[in-house]
Amino acid sequence: MGNSRLRARDLAAATPASRDRYVDLLRVASLGVVVLGHWLMAAVTAEGQVGNLLAVVPELQAVTWVFQVMPVFFFVGGFSHALAHRSRPGYADFLRARLQRLLRPTTVFAGVWGAAALLLQLTGADGGLTGVALRLVTQPLWFIGVYLAMVALTPPLLRLHERRGWGAFAALAGGALAVDVLRFAAHVPYVEFLNFALVWLAVHQLGFLRADGMIRRPAVLAAAGLAGAAGLVALGPYPLSMVGMPGEEVSNMAPPTLALLCHGLWLVGAVELLKGPGTRLVARAGVWRAVVAANGVAMTAFLWHLTAMLGVYAALLGSGRALPAPATGAWWAQVPLRFAAAGLLTAGLVAVFRRFEVPAAPGPAAIGGGPVTGGGPAAALGTTLALLGVLGLSLTGFGGLLDGHTATLIAVPVTAPAALALVLVGRLLVERAGRGTRSRRARGPGA
Repeated sequence: MGNSRLRARDLAAATPASRDRYVDLLRVASLGVVVLGHWLMAAVTAEGQVGNLLAVVPELQAVTWVFQVMPVFFFVGGFSHALAHRSRPGYADFLRARLQRLLRPTTVFAGVWGAAALLLQLTGADGGLTGVALRLVTQPLWFIGVYLAMVALTPPLLRLHERRGWGAFAALAGGALAVDVLRFAAHVPYVEFLNFALVWLAVHQLGFLRADGMIRRPAVLAAAGLAGAAGLVALGPYPLSMVGMPGEEVSNMAPPTLALLCHGLWLVGAVELLKGPGTRLVARAGVWRAVVAANGVAMTAFLWHLTAMLGVYAALLGSGRALPAPATGAWWAQVPLRFAAAGLLTAGLVAVFRRFEVPAAPGPAAIGGGPVTGGGPAAALGTTLALLGVLGLSLTGFGGLLDGHTATLIAVPVTAPAALALVLVGRLLVERAGRGTRSRRARGPGA
């Protein structure tokens, strides 16, 4: 940990004056809010069943209008991807550079949990809270799957943005509106799944607009988004909660709806209004060092945070003490202690696995003389396979490995081992494609 603190201090000191530090603050803060929200919503009973606090206390669903901040993370991603692609225009190199810190820690996480799940099932220890954990720990991987798609589609959508500006965002938003009309008015089956792309890519497109200084009236954006979301929830078939709820007929999250897109507009406008004080805050040396350190382990912490929380609950259940019923006074009194314990356990897991988030040094092929593999097409194929694999894992979980447990991914049954294989093959293709393009550059045009 001492080395990581030193590295963070060095990176913070070397930060160029031109860097938009507020964006880094937003990235860390949004993931931090997501982690805390997951910890709070995990309502575990004395019998080891895991429920959702928002279902236990429906009145709390209104707070998701502030704390459902995943749109902020995707907005920041759009900003970062625009700058990264302009500085690294080669498609394969761009994908490899952006995806390495996603796929390496993700494959390690999936591999560790897959091995643990197999051992638990072989020994018959996969019941109770452990069995629930095997199903739950992979659910947040949907976020990584969507993010992979954003990275892969950045080059064409950035070109569209450069030609059309706000028109590109309007086209994606209009598509999301059309999907909801077809879904709720015309009852067209399966059309709603298109909004996994249209809604999140529209939010991502807002990051391109920010990168080019085109969000000039954030107050108008926030007001329009808030009014739109409120009107849709009040008048339409949209639920109040901006996160998924167990057993609900319509979810704003899965698949995303126009109401969630409006929610994203309101959040983007709000964080842009806070840019001034946020920039002054992160200009402080101590704050900036903390942001740099947190950014260096953010993906590892995100991957393992549910493992940590479920580990805390397992320890409480194993201690023999009565676990208070969710949402009771005693349960709320325990929240700070559970959060502190989960934070410490997450820090321990980060200490073990953080090295997989550090970008690997270029291999021999990146320097020159190695075999040349495909460039853009191979990278695109690899990203697609990894995306499908990550989404498959988020659906299947690791329960029932020996029983052939499957989940349906785009009308195709998939198992956890098959999904993990897709991730591994996809990661290999992306990395080799990037190295191949570097190898060709190193040898020169006459090689």
